[in-house]
Amino acid sequence: MGGRQRPFAANIRGFPLRVGPLQVVIVSPALSDANNGNWQTARRWRRALAPLARVRITRHWPDEEADRDDAMIALHARRSADAIAAWHGRHGSRGLAVVLTGTDLHRDIGTDARALASLGAAQILVVLHERGIAALPARFRDRARVVLQSATPRWTLAKASRQLRLVMVGHLRAEKTPTTLFAAARLLADCPGVRISHIGAALDAGLGDQARATMAECPNYRWLGNQPHEQVRRAIQRAHALVHTSRMEGGANVVIEAIASGTPVIASRVEGNVGILGEDYGGYFPWDDAEALAARVRELRRSQNSTDGLLARLRAQVEARAPVFAPAAEATAIRRLAADLASGYLAAR
Repeated sequence: MGGRQRPFAANIRGFPLRVGPLQVVIVSPALSDANNGNWQTARRWRRALAPLARVRITRHWPDEEADRDDAMIALHARRSADAIAAWHGRHGSRGLAVVLTGTDLHRDIGTDARALASLGAAQILVVLHERGIAALPARFRDRARVVLQSATPRWTLAKASRQLRLVMVGHLRAEKTPTTLFAAARLLADCPGVRISHIGAALDAGLGDQARATMAECPNYRWLGNQPHEQVRRAIQRAHALVHTSRMEGGANVVIEAIASGTPVIASRVEGNVGILGEDYGGYFPWDDAEALAARVRELRRSQNSTDGLLARLRAQVEARAPVFAPAAEATAIRRLAADLASGYLAAR
């Protein structure tokens, strides 16, 4: 929270009058040790709000600073349900935003009473891709908005012509469906020049065992385990394409990081991926269809040195899409969110 913040009203025209800095708490089920999308989102949003507010990230609320909080942004309707309920018990809906993840949108709000209660508790609901609002129950849609995440742009690096280098980034858990990649790696074992790197911690021990077995059987596949964020971004820059096999997504940071690097994406056709890449994107395959994924990779390999093949077309599509995920646009959206929360909360005092 370091540094001295200016009064909130002085920063953005139209934001509410505020004497002294706003205090915002971001509740995240994952902190820096998790090295996952929730943490990266929380960290970026804290940075965006830092010129305007005192911001901290915590896993649990209330804490010793709770009495001074003016607004809460809670990541994950189910996993942050205790903090959301505690805020609602003190303040009602005023000042409370709930940010829905992929598991929230595409599983938990239909099966978990606490996740559904989190939706009802919020002043504002936030979804992270363009199809997210449609996934909400109709009675909640009027309080929802889309905030597209961002990634800092990176240079598009020159790629090797003798190999097709693919990278998949995501911790090994069922929602990411790494089994599709394992099966595709076996199907591609006879495809010369294809190299697959897989980054992510084994949150499911059984999936870790499968990754090791795939690596032993398939020289074209390497599981690298967890990696620091900077190394992940460099791996994406070096790759010809990012592979993304998820079953459910709320707006994957790693897909946006690939777009910001000019790296094409081969993605499962699920709502969260379509909401990021667009309906007309040419790099989808049906979820959990390893044969379709392998066929896409073979097409990339055949066309990788062509100026009008699949790889070139996908590169042009992600480059055209990149401005949507500019850091300045995300920062403006987050500051507007905080202002709207503060306005609602202060009006109730």
